[in-house]
Amino acid sequence: MPEEAKTIEPPAIETIPVTVDGKEIAVPKLTPDWQGKLVPTTVLQACKHAGIEIPHYCYHPKLPVAGNCRMCLVHVGMPGRPGPDNKPPMNEDGSLKIDPMVLPYERGTPKGVIGCATNLIPGMEIYASSPETKEMREAVLESLLINHPLDCTICDQAGECKLQEYSMEHGQAESQFAEQKVHKPKAVDLGPRIVLDAERCVLCTRCIRFSADIAGDDALGIVNRGSYNTIATFPGAPFDNNYTLNTADICPVGALTSKDFRFQMRVWFLKETNSLCTGCATGCNTVIGSRENKMYRQEPRENDAVNGPWMCDSGRLDYKWIGSEKRLKEIRSQNPEARSWDAVIAEISGKLEGVAAGSVAIVASARQTNEELYLLKKLADKFEAITDSVPRNGEGDHLLVNADKNPNSNGARLIGIAGKTLGANLQSIAEGIESGTIKTLIVFGEDVTQHGISETLLEKLELLIVSDIFPNATTAKAHYLLPGCAYAEKRGTFTNTKGQVQKFMKALDALDAPGTARAEWEVLHELVENVTGQNGFSTIEGLFNQMANEVDAFKAKDLNWAALGDDGVTVEI
Repeated sequence: MPEEAKTIEPPAIETIPVTVDGKEIAVPKLTPDWQGKLVPTTVLQACKHAGIEIPHYCYHPKLPVAGNCRMCLVHVGMPGRPGPDNKPPMNEDGSLKIDPMVLPYERGTPKGVIGCATNLIPGMEIYASSPETKEMREAVLESLLINHPLDCTICDQAGECKLQEYSMEHGQAESQFAEQKVHKPKAVDLGPRIVLDAERCVLCTRCIRFSADIAGDDALGIVNRGSYNTIATFPGAPFDNNYTLNTADICPVGALTSKDFRFQMRVWFLKETNSLCTGCATGCNTVIGSRENKMYRQEPRENDAVNGPWMCDSGRLDYKWIGSEKRLKEIRSQNPEARSWDAVIAEISGKLEGVAAGSVAIVASARQTNEELYLLKKLADKFEAITDSVPRNGEGDHLLVNADKNPNSNGARLIGIAGKTLGANLQSIAEGIESGTIKTLIVFGEDVTQHGISETLLEKLELLIVSDIFPNATTAKAHYLLPGCAYAEKRGTFTNTKGQVQKFMKALDALDAPGTARAEWEVLHELVENVTGQNGFSTIEGLFNQMANEVDAFKAKDLNWAALGDDGVTVEI
């Protein structure tokens, strides 16, 4: 066989034999830890391979193991120690002898191991559903509930609380505890975005480990002793980094809650929609929680290729503007009688048909979707237009925040609206307007008066077509103003800083967007069809597939809408 024709087989995964609830399985010997390093597989992970969930509070796959809560206690059996012949004890039938673990000082009393922190041993038997294991769970759960307040009905975590779930699945109907509950501080203001209810806390320390090991801010700790232990910040130092709200996400009970979402809506009433954060080029995957066409919260959606299970606070809270009363609500046309979208699009199409090639410029925001940029590129090709996108730069950090504040700069580059350096053509567009060679300007999603194209220059244009969400100096000068939609009100894709092409879905009904606002890709689709004669697709799926067949980077990956899935596909940038 020629050398180049040989296929390279992936290395075999070394496994370890264990028995879970009487079923023999082979489990990978090593498993990635919270940092991605391969470490010995644990009892908890082996049970997950067997399709059995071991209840837990302190364990989180993306955090260092602590072994605090003891909720994952499991009864196991171990092979005996090798004898003088260096062989382990065997049964009469030749099988390996397994002895269930017992307490050394109370012979016959089962001994549990911490599932999240106990590595597997070849031949180990795990009794994940045995009466002994169930009794251990009941005892641990009862101890956690001893001082827990009976306030589930008013707790924001209701519906997402692991203490509620486990008490139903593993708890006892009656408690043997007859003392007064220990009372701790309630509604503690930890910082600008987080509230602590110390009575609900089970001291899992997820919040402490996240802050120290992930966010890099060693801001939280445990104070006091025994039953009076509580989470606290350093005196006079508020809990205020850009990732604090992740602690509310990973808190398994209602101890840490978000001030933004607190008492706003019961979670079981929310409709959940997969989306993306548009705050920067990282493109964190999110879930939008909405009800009756109102957005109530935005949470991270786990995607290891992009953001893992985390997102920054600034991106998470950047959604209130969607429901702002200041948004553009009405179409503006040179013809006062043209009040409908059909009439205005027909009028704009007629104007564009008379435009000379080379006299057009297009400024398309890198906050527009790939599909919208693709349609604008179609218009640019028709008119031999000069195009560009506005750069939007700021500060990044060590974790998720990118210095590029556009969510789709790479999309603008790959589709050809912008060059390698965004903004490189803005000066040429300004000079073209000044000299009179550029007579028509199409602007989507930018206030160009902030980027070298002054209001005086805009007044020189014969035709200025603008689409935006909020009013600004550019929309004020527009001959045709087309109110656009927020990302939560439409579907589409972005290409993030790593070249990950990701789709987001519509959480809010665009028909109920302010006034006559309409998704930009729908408007552009009709303009392109009218002006170029190209009969494009009227669905986002068809439009994406058409674009993927024409944009080189997408075509090289044989992309289509269905192939994107929930996590996206990386293309070469």
